[in-house]
Amino acid sequence: MDETLNVLVLVDFNDVLMNRLKSLSPRLKFTRILARNANEVPREVWATTDILYTMHVLPEPDQALRLRWIQLHFAGIDAVIDSPVIQNQNVILTTASGIHASTMAEYALAMMLAHARKIPLMLRHQARAEWSEKRFELFMPRELRGSTLGIVGYGSIGRATARLAKAFGMTVLATKRNVMQPASRNEYEEEGVGDPLGECVDRLYPPEAIRSMVSLCDFVLVTLPLTPQTHGYINAAVFEAMQPHAIFINVGRGGVVDEEALIAALKTGKIGGASLDVFAREPLPQSSPLWSMENVIISPHLAGNSARYNDRAVDLFAENLMRYLEKKELLNRVDLTAGY
Repeated sequence: MDETLNVLVLVDFNDVLMNRLKSLSPRLKFTRILARNANEVPREVWATTDILYTMHVLPEPDQALRLRWIQLHFAGIDAVIDSPVIQNQNVILTTASGIHASTMAEYALAMMLAHARKIPLMLRHQARAEWSEKRFELFMPRELRGSTLGIVGYGSIGRATARLAKAFGMTVLATKRNVMQPASRNEYEEEGVGDPLGECVDRLYPPEAIRSMVSLCDFVLVTLPLTPQTHGYINAAVFEAMQPHAIFINVGRGGVVDEEALIAALKTGKIGGASLDVFAREPLPQSSPLWSMENVIISPHLAGNSARYNDRAVDLFAENLMRYLEKKELLNRVDLTAGY
């Protein structure tokens, strides 16, 4: 008889979602605990846990000797990758990458449209109750149709954005570590959301050719995770290569961008503007000049926010639980060497 697997859930899934998980298999025994740190989980629970679903609370390796798989509630792993239990070669780590793709792609399109249609400038004129006689020149838009979008990192968010961009008639370029493999592999993707076969991108560039790519773009979207290799990857040389009207959008991680170089590029007009959801330091300090720049839109790290977040998270977890029971490869498995 197949053994029972103890699944510990440290996220506040409602009863409907928990019942859905419980209905998957009689082999799965679920415990749900709302814990702010590892000490709030009873030692006997840690000791019998085989599978862990968590935001950031992790046990020490000697607390959970049976633990074999950790499913994270978020996509990024930079905050937990150095944890001893994560570095344990006997523990599989998977992320929630892909469940945010739809809402983050919509955020990216919203930011492109906001800049292209001069919405921040319109709002400033509205605040002054000003009807400009030069309104046609002031608010001359850049149509998305015929414009070029460059996506830095063609993962789930990039693929979902490319699909929407194509619907607007845009040319889509992207960087990808393996340009010979445009299709996604063992990644979670909502049906009808992304680009599983890599058909929405017009040209792929290796990471080393990013300056060549951005020189052709009207909009540049960064979706990269933060790893030792991507830290400071978007530097002064990249901004120097961009067109002076180009809009820079970052929904990846703040540490991927040299923030001082970005501020300098915005101040000197080397780029046209930016929409930023992530920052090197969060919350963004009040002293940052980014707050007061008229060509910058700031959001407080919420591009992935959605009322359907937990529903999608359970969709992914349920799929991976069944794969685990059937000894199939899990979706979104992290390569600790690569850092994502």
